[in-house]
Amino acid sequence: MKNLLWLQGGACGGNTLSTLNATDPDILSFLYLNEAKLLWHPSLSQECGKDLKKILDSIIEGKIELHVLLFEGSVIRGPAGKGTFNMFAGKPMIYWVKEIAPLSHYVVAVGDCASFGGIPAADPNPTESTGLQFHKKEMNGFLGKDFRSKSGLPVINLSGCPVHPEWLISTLTLILKGEITPEMLDEFNRPKMFYATTTQFGCPRQPYFTYKITAKEFGHREGCLFFDLGCRGSYTRSSCNNILWNNQSSKTRVGTPCMGCTEFDFPTFNFFKTEKNRSGIPKKLPLGVSKGAYVTFAAIARGAAPQFLEKPLIRKKGDWIE
Repeated sequence: MKNLLWLQGGACGGNTLSTLNATDPDILSFLYLNEAKLLWHPSLSQECGKDLKKILDSIIEGKIELHVLLFEGSVIRGPAGKGTFNMFAGKPMIYWVKEIAPLSHYVVAVGDCASFGGIPAADPNPTESTGLQFHKKEMNGFLGKDFRSKSGLPVINLSGCPVHPEWLISTLTLILKGEITPEMLDEFNRPKMFYATTTQFGCPRQPYFTYKITAKEFGHREGCLFFDLGCRGSYTRSSCNNILWNNQSSKTRVGTPCMGCTEFDFPTFNFFKTEKNRSGIPKKLPLGVSKGAYVTFAAIARGAAPQFLEKPLIRKKGDWIE
């Protein structure tokens, strides 16, 4: 039997709710099929007080072997690094994380807050929140850049606000089978199988992006959301449009811009508005595209746009992306 422990720091519980939406298998079936036991979870377990503390102490004392530590939410270090803004089982949560993480065979950061700090770590960050191993883009989170679990791996980051349940279940399956390796992780220690491509792949508005036809306002099925409405899909790495939410949809499929919630800088940017320079070019360009290449290909795309993409739009001056 392999033991899992789920702790929660500065969080809304959204990753827990997402996990409960898992299907084929659901979380209970997953545990049964993989001969795994969830020692404790803040929303699903009955133990509290002395009973909870007994579980945590038993892990630290070596009486219980911990295979996977899952942590949801940011690590709260405030005030002044004492961590007492987030007390848990009689001690600051940072105490339990510091003591238990090195004893676990694998450590998994569940969601963007645990991976990079997320919303709690946004400026001015009064709670001194950070991620388990990363603080935004830098590898100087709570556990530090040199941290390794007993398996020899760093913290495995499953970023997202929330994380997709299939990303979590699939990653845990690989972990419990001992099949996850460092080569399977990207530079932010996220599984490449879910974070190798951008959200733009699979987006039904991709043709409008290709030919630089913009949507000027919400509520229309036509036009790309990137050029004016703040969509970050072209430089956000996730599989939201290939592994659909609730097996049926995604933000861009319902006309909502991607907010970039799997990235280290979430949520430190403007929502629903594309920031541009004086020449009208978006300040943040698609992943891997230079400013010169963007300007050149944009001009070509404007002249090559097929009529079937133009006709659904009511054209006014300025609808073409300059």
